[in-house]
Amino acid sequence: MDKVAKLIEKAVQDLFGVSQNIQLSRPSPNFGDLSTSVAMQIAKSLGKNPHEVAEQIVSRLRDADVFSEVSIAGPGFINFRLKDGSLTEELAKVISSPAEYGKSHLYQDKIVVTEYSDPNPFKVLHVGHLYTSVIGDAISNLIEQAGGIVHRVNFGGDVGLHVGKTMWAIVKQLGGEIPEKLSEISNGNRSEWMARCYVEGTRAYEDDEIAKSEIIALNKKVYQFHINNDHDSDLAKIYWTCRQWSYDYFDTFYKRIGTKFEKYYPESEVAEIGLSTVIEQKNNGVYKDSDGAVVFEGEPYGLHTRVFINREGLPTYEAKDVGLSIKKWDDYHFDESVIITGNDIIEYMKVVLKSIEQFKPELSARTKHFTHGNVKLAGGIKMSSRIGNFIRAVDVLDMTADANEKIQGNRDEAPVLGAIKYAFLKNRIGADTIYEPSESVSLQGNSGPYLQYALARAISVTQKTNSSQTEFTAPTGDYSEFERSLLVKITQYPEIIEQSTIELMPHHLCGYLYELAQEFNRFYENSRVIGDERQQIRLHLITAYTAVLRNGLTILGIPTPDRM
Repeated sequence: MDKVAKLIEKAVQDLFGVSQNIQLSRPSPNFGDLSTSVAMQIAKSLGKNPHEVAEQIVSRLRDADVFSEVSIAGPGFINFRLKDGSLTEELAKVISSPAEYGKSHLYQDKIVVTEYSDPNPFKVLHVGHLYTSVIGDAISNLIEQAGGIVHRVNFGGDVGLHVGKTMWAIVKQLGGEIPEKLSEISNGNRSEWMARCYVEGTRAYEDDEIAKSEIIALNKKVYQFHINNDHDSDLAKIYWTCRQWSYDYFDTFYKRIGTKFEKYYPESEVAEIGLSTVIEQKNNGVYKDSDGAVVFEGEPYGLHTRVFINREGLPTYEAKDVGLSIKKWDDYHFDESVIITGNDIIEYMKVVLKSIEQFKPELSARTKHFTHGNVKLAGGIKMSSRIGNFIRAVDVLDMTADANEKIQGNRDEAPVLGAIKYAFLKNRIGADTIYEPSESVSLQGNSGPYLQYALARAISVTQKTNSSQTEFTAPTGDYSEFERSLLVKITQYPEIIEQSTIELMPHHLCGYLYELAQEFNRFYENSRVIGDERQQIRLHLITAYTAVLRNGLTILGIPTPDRM
């Protein structure tokens, strides 16, 4: 709490002449409500024993009107127990401004571009895209609640070798460059059909030298469709039709999971920018010719060398990412660009950003690359859309709906999305994730539906009374044990939001909301509400709890139904 931190900061300044940023933590409840290690942090520079420093700070703060108890633990930890009146002040803030409570303002008025999901047309959306979408949404929401102006964008390859592979197989499937035969592909089967074509084309590229040369030639033709604005040749008609099928498929899926993107950057839009930039900066010594290709030599920077223009004169993914960075800057002049991808391109992005740093250092400095692990099949097998043993994103939704129907008796979308999103978000971003549908829909454990049910349960209590909770009435008498424990946990919300926003790590918020729901359940099981003499204050507590839980779930992108 800011008020407490400022009191400690002033005491340290007055006693020792030291300006110290005070960090507060939450100790075990039997020690107090808040704790600080400031005495141990400054003792060495003062040439004093930490416990002696702590004693002086405690002596100064013991009579402050916000504390009922100040004590020392261990070598110099200082623990504080707040007076009920201080907690009531926080409760009043939640009741008076529920939507504003806890907002951190760390990104106030900053322009932030978040890029995530990044599916490629001509390929199917797999569970990795679902995972990245969930993570990207939560990070974007954290920035928005902190006052940031967020532009959510998506980047994908509508040109490149994968397109050549898919187009090669499509032409084979159609019996030639016959765009009219596309009408024979049913609407509901288009994305799966293209996915199968991609797998077929990939295998042909790897196993058949003739097919490989045909695919490379086809890849060049696709680039020419964009350069020449060709929409009329038979092959171009097949390409543009299938590209649009992919975009329609993406839009339908994103709508289903509640994700919206402001702009979709196709590689074709940034490839020329990247190509011309690399050629220009080659003349300035940033990139170099190497065996018919153009590369960036990363070894002087502790990195590795990567190709930016291949021997055929085409821009690689690296050059396209250069073009994308420049395009995003031209479009938004951002304060920060957040790119969210899998762990497999960590070193790749280091090279790309280091190359950009040589001629546009502000773009590299303003870019943050967040990476996450893979969602794995049973047995820890990594999914791959190259060999076809992947699980589609829609399969995850369907499997979870099946599990929810088996356990809860329905296929409602809200608990299904809650289950998936919370299961993905509750662990720290970075590690691999093994998703288990039956565990994710459980109402008994650390799950999204458990939190959704905890919210609906609280709402049902307030709906049983006609009393309005918009006007706060301070309680009379001390808080009971369970009232106080719930209120202390509620007041932790701003700290958790700040930590989650600073690190851009939603798992902190997940863990807090689970603990909050558990605290509410203990309160509810031990505190009569309707008809009790403390009905009013307990309804206030439930209203505040509901607001905080709803706000937190909304940041995570999890639906907040009033009933389950």
